[in-house]
Amino acid sequence: MNDSLISVIVPVYKVEQYIDQCIKSLINQTYKNIEIILVDDGSPDNCGYICEDYAKKDNRIKVIHKKNGGICLRNRVPLMYIFARIQIS
Repeated sequence: MNDSLISVIVPVYKVEQYIDQCIKSLINQTYKNIEIILVDDGSPDNCGYICEDYAKKDNRIKVIHKKNGGICLRNRVPLMYIFARIQIS
């Protein structure tokens, strides 16, 4: 079986009541070689704090906090993170 790293990008904005279930679902997957990139798009609720708490508990979780900039920018930021990491490797 190929153990390639899989990056899962999760946009986070005003989903406080759902984010816990979403993150738990991802960390409990049987395939363990994943990185979970949580993109807090300036959410006004407690999503950012919840994401940071999970990142402290699981080193596969990365949190990116940014100002709300809409869907295009929200999708571009984590891709820039991934491409930068690939070029450094």
